[in-house]
Amino acid sequence: MLPRLDEIEDDLLSRRDRAADERWLGEVEGLDLTLTFLQQKREQTQRLTRIAPVNLGMPGLRSGGAS
Repeated sequence: MLPRLDEIEDDLLSRRDRAADERWLGEVEGLDLTLTFLQQKREQTQRLTRIAPVNLGMPGLRSGGAS
């Protein structure tokens, strides 16, 4: 997921540069907000990658008859 977030960030930064060059101030503001959310998502993803997965096992049928 992190490489995909890097790709998205590169695209957003390119769009932000274009918006700034064209003086699309509302667009710049929106892209800045999106970049902030992207940074938060990256930090969350990095935290989750440090947590070991939990093995819940495979469900199975209980032995014995039904009452």
